[in-house]
Amino acid sequence: MSILIKIFLSFLKIGAFSFGGGYAMLPVIQREIVENHKWITAKQFIDIIGISQMTPGPIAINSATFVGFKVSGVFGSVAATLGVISFSFFLVSIANHFLLKFKESTVMKAALAGMRPAMIGLIISVFVSLGKESYKDIKSIVIGIIVLILLLTNKLHPISVIMISGILGIIFYSLIPI
Repeated sequence: MSILIKIFLSFLKIGAFSFGGGYAMLPVIQREIVENHKWITAKQFIDIIGISQMTPGPIAINSATFVGFKVSGVFGSVAATLGVISFSFFLVSIANHFLLKFKESTVMKAALAGMRPAMIGLIISVFVSLGKESYKDIKSIVIGIIVLILLLTNKLHPISVIMISGILGIIFYSLIPI
């Protein structure tokens, strides 16, 4: 089977079995791409997530595009992007009619309420997994704590957070020998 078909099918599976948006998809992407296929390393996955957050657009689509490009160039990025959006596009096209019809249904409301805590669990799972890979030394922990304090005390734009983290990385990793 061609690598492009494998990429498309992998991301189709990710798109089909991931609910709750891009951050909820990250554990599925990680398992499929890093662990199952070993197309990229865990460190490359973390870098791709960082780049995906800095670029405009949904993180799941950006991640798919970057992973696809890393694995098989421009055609790989097209295959991954089409794969990750295909199921959602199909589902939304069909579901729109039924959601409008049953939006006041108690069963529908209960199902959606039940999915919300699962999405938070998925996001926490990614946080723990990425944290194990990212927080390797005291410098990375200090940067994480500084950024957390800034986020909890100020309403910073994500781009500002990324820029501050980059500046702290330059200071801590190239200017301060510890």
